[in-house]
Amino acid sequence: MTARITTLPSGLRVITDAIPHMHTTSLGLWVGIGSRHETEAEHGLSHFLEHMAFKGTRRRSARRIAEEIEGAGGDINAATSTEQTAYYARVLPGDAPLALDILSDILTDSAFDPVEIEREKEVVLQELGAVEDVPDDLVFELFTEHAYPGQPIGRPILGTPAGVKRFDRDAVKGFLERRYRADQTVIAAAGAVDHDTVVAEVERRFAALQNLTGPATPAASYRGGDIRLKRRLEQAHIVIGFEGLSFHDPRRYAAHVFSHALGGGMSSRLFQEVREERGLAYTINSFDWTYADTGLFGFYAATGASNVAELVPVALDCMAETTATLTAEEVERAKAQLKVSLLVAMESSSSRAEQIARQHMAYGRLIGADEILREVDAVTVESARAAGAAMIRSAPTVSAIGPVGKVPGPDAVAARLGSAAGPASSRLRSGSADPTGGSRH
Repeated sequence: MTARITTLPSGLRVITDAIPHMHTTSLGLWVGIGSRHETEAEHGLSHFLEHMAFKGTRRRSARRIAEEIEGAGGDINAATSTEQTAYYARVLPGDAPLALDILSDILTDSAFDPVEIEREKEVVLQELGAVEDVPDDLVFELFTEHAYPGQPIGRPILGTPAGVKRFDRDAVKGFLERRYRADQTVIAAAGAVDHDTVVAEVERRFAALQNLTGPATPAASYRGGDIRLKRRLEQAHIVIGFEGLSFHDPRRYAAHVFSHALGGGMSSRLFQEVREERGLAYTINSFDWTYADTGLFGFYAATGASNVAELVPVALDCMAETTATLTAEEVERAKAQLKVSLLVAMESSSSRAEQIARQHMAYGRLIGADEILREVDAVTVESARAAGAAMIRSAPTVSAIGPVGKVPGPDAVAARLGSAAGPASSRLRSGSADPTGGSRH
């Protein structure tokens, strides 16, 4: 591995990965604060702060920020997730100091002009409205909310219209000062980059970012739930899922392989059975999301009202049967696809910068491609089946929008999985997949 790491006295980590054949530099700041770290009164502030960071500082207007970075041929953006917020740029190597200067400016010296705040509220309200108009986005938002009811990890990242309307300068500035801590922050760069130069720039520009004591993160408690919204749509959008594995769980690679074999590609069981053999849906796929102390696993499908009654049982049967009959050929195919996805991502400087930042934030170290490939290769038919069985024995969460009259509830889902499993899968679901004998939480 070519990456180098320097931890500054404040706790801020600087990580670079020089990739000789690349001619651009991707860099950014990743902070371990996202929507799950908000109090109820702060709900939506992580995302709103991300918006306001680009709306002007004491040295630069919003327009000047855009013109300076684009005048150098670069681009700059940001993203908020459940557990992290990222601010990142891609530039020519000689313009890395400019990118770091802009990033430090917007994160340590933003103006938070009340006029800009009011204007940006309208933008975020439009963004919230757009989610309501896109059922394949909204169905996942509702799924997460009902998987973790009444908890920060289940709340929509964007916030609510009422909450956004209440935000003011004190709320935004206070959230930044309370939550953005140096020891929870990584500045990462990849591509055409010199480590010592980046460290020197960061030391000079991010001195204002301090190591403060922050509130503890509320633990996640997966519950499962049910939300079915009737809407006049051409298709029913359906998500059925379960508690998955955290990114600290040693079974996570086996879970990734199981999910991919189930619904990760055109050769997957769900795609072949639901779309190719029966023509019940254009879109059907599985998902496997990991968080620090929990995870989510399941499948999403969109289909016409007349197909719902057949599609859901078929998909559930396919899921249960995969825990008992997954083959060596399917496992090897899924492993090959996962390995290619990893290696392709490493060929992108922006993906590599993000990867090294997230790895160090999650594990306190970097995980090289060789180690990940070994972990993937170590997955067996038995471990993949067992990981799948461990996940589907949790309480189901059902989320559906559209013509949902024939979408089953969680009890019916659990009953279907039990009847479809068969003897081998039933034995797995009795506890052999987890040597601790029960839930991890």
